[in-house]
Formats: sequence, C-alpha cells, structure tokens
Amino acid sequence: MVRFLLLLVLAPSLFAATITVRVRDARGRAVSDAVVYAEPEGRQLPLARRTAVMDQRNRQFKPGVLAVQVGTAVSFPNNDDVQHHVYSFSKAKKFQLPLYKGTPVNPEIFDQAGVVALGCNIHDQMSAFIVVVDTPYFAKTENGAATLDDLDAGRYTVKVWHADLGAEPRTVALKSGDSLSLTFDLGRANARP
Repeated sequence: MVRFLLLLVLAPSLFAATITVRVRDARGRAVSDAVVYAEPEGRQLPLARRTAVMDQRNRQFKPGVLAVQVGTAVSFPNNDDVQHHVYSFSKAKKFQLPLYKGTPVNPEIFDQAGVVALGCNIHDQMSAFIVVVDTPYFAKTENGAATLDDLDAGRYTVKVWHADLGAEPRTVALKSGDSLSLTFDLGRANARP
C-alpha cells in the first residue's frame, strides 16, 4: 500500500518532460538574465494567480529583469530613504506610481503579454524590465542556463528574450518523461516576447 501511494505522489514528476536551455552570446559566453519560456501549442492556459515583487533598493530596481505570467500581480516596494515615481509607457502595460515611499496599497496586474520597460521620473539611472509571458513554463537564466520543468507531452514553441540580444524561436515535440537540451546563440535585439 505504501509503495502504491508513493507511486501516486511521484507519478506526475516521473512522466513530466523537462527542457534545459543554454543561452550564449555571439562569442559563446553564457548569458544571464535572459527569459526562456515554452508556449504549448493548441492549449489554452489559465491566467496566473501569482504575485511577484519589483523592489527598489539603492536607487535601483531589483531584479533588473523580472519574468511573470499573464495575470500576475506585481508589488513595487520602495525600500530607499527617498521617494520614487515608477512608470511604464510600454504597450503591454502603461502605469504610473506617483512619488511614494513604502509599498503602494494595490499591486499592478500584468494582464497582457509583452515587455514592460520601467523607469523612475526622479532617478534617470533606474531602469528595469518585466517580461510578461502567456505560459506558466518560464525561467530566467543564471550563468547562461535555465530549466523548464513539469511540461506535459505535446508541441511547444521555445523562445528566449534578452534586453540586448535575440534568437529565433524553436518548435519542439515532447513525450512524457523527455529531457531535452537546447542551445540558443543570441544575435540581434528582440522587440518583445
């Protein structure tokens, strides 16, 4: 009986597929802060009911690149001892948080896929990106690598976004339990996910 229950608990992870993605620049160096995501073909995905944080410390946005799924609520705490005025004029999300300290009461809901460039009207050096993707299968590269776990069998379009570099998407077919490795060599800049 215990073996049967253990099998039931482990079964989804035994049959889920994984994609490991390596991202390199034109010189073959590992690229960090690239957003890697897999969009399933022919399936409608529910909106995220997640939360995320875009912090402000030492007059910088932290992290510099934040990846979220469509429907995510993002809060913008200001942990500096000065006021900030956060804004975006990006097509995917236009908003302003006028001069404030602390944390605004209401988070911003990111309800459209795309790249959201952030700035501060008071501190010109402050900039960051929120990459909003229409899939729950996403990760940000560290040392040039990211892993997308728990994918169901099926066809996916795998994409990579980076602020300065870009790559053509790839379509892959996954079977239950597959473990696939892809390498993207980045070139020209991306406009949006």
